[in-house]
Amino acid sequence: MTDIKGSRILVVGGAGFIGSHVVEELLKEEVKEIVVYDNFCRGTFYNLENALKDPRVRVFEIGGDITQVDILDSAMQGTDYVIHLAALWLLQCYEFPRAAFEVNIKGTFNVLEACVKHKVKRLVYSSSASVYGNALQIPMTEEHPYNNRTFYGATKIAGEHMCRAFNERYGLNYAGLRYMNVYGDRQDYKGAYVAVIMKILDRIDKGQPPILYGDGSQSYDFIYVGDTARANVCALKSGASDSFYNVGSGTRTTIKEICELLLEMTGSKLRIQYEPEGKTFVTHRIGSTEKAEKELGFKAKTGLKQGLKNLIEWREQHKKIFSGEEK
Repeated sequence: MTDIKGSRILVVGGAGFIGSHVVEELLKEEVKEIVVYDNFCRGTFYNLENALKDPRVRVFEIGGDITQVDILDSAMQGTDYVIHLAALWLLQCYEFPRAAFEVNIKGTFNVLEACVKHKVKRLVYSSSASVYGNALQIPMTEEHPYNNRTFYGATKIAGEHMCRAFNERYGLNYAGLRYMNVYGDRQDYKGAYVAVIMKILDRIDKGQPPILYGDGSQSYDFIYVGDTARANVCALKSGASDSFYNVGSGTRTTIKEICELLLEMTGSKLRIQYEPEGKTFVTHRIGSTEKAEKELGFKAKTGLKQGLKNLIEWREQHKKIFSGEEK
């Protein structure tokens, strides 16, 4: 086990959806300082409003872009541990593949290089289940082949292999996490598979029937963001190194089931409207949780209904903040 007591931790992408929850999870530990390094392209100060009340948390004031090597280098000085979550998301990588390369690949190289230069004790790297592509077998273990065909997945595969190369060449101590479909409070509309939750809630609000594309049988492994944050801390504190882990619930849930649950939880009598299926990157993806349980001591605790309840409550409180994001 790694002792993080009294340590300084840099959370790259710490103002984002998952990153802000990681910061809050770290505050449960006896750490000395948590520095958020974020360019606020997707992250927000709203996400950090609770965390910043703790004097141990600060946003790196000079900047937070992983493509700016000298600023990143400055932020990394005196850091014991790094959690790297910054990345362009799947749909943005699809639209802007060169930007995907610059941020997700070159930017991640910059983070790894700075970790080595400043003798960081351990790095937790956020990968993605996108490296697997469409499932060839379910549940997918970490040995599942790379079946990805997206730019986003390609950048995460590159990041994984760079972690391994830096470990081999420089001895960089790291663990990588392959997130399944993360949902929860502070969620936005930019996740390819979980954005459907927000869009369904929008339509229910307006008294319009929720729309599903295809027959709604597309199935995924949904994991609550609070559990995902805890997985990062488990990975940081574990003794496991030079390996990658699925972070999921291990439970198969269809988009239709999600929609029906949201209708039930909001007390809506609306009926689902089915439309012809559009572009879908992946139709089935459920991960095995055995390796993370055994080697990281991580197991998801939040059930889907509780997680959606948390999301709905947060959304009601923060509607004004993101009311224009769907446009």
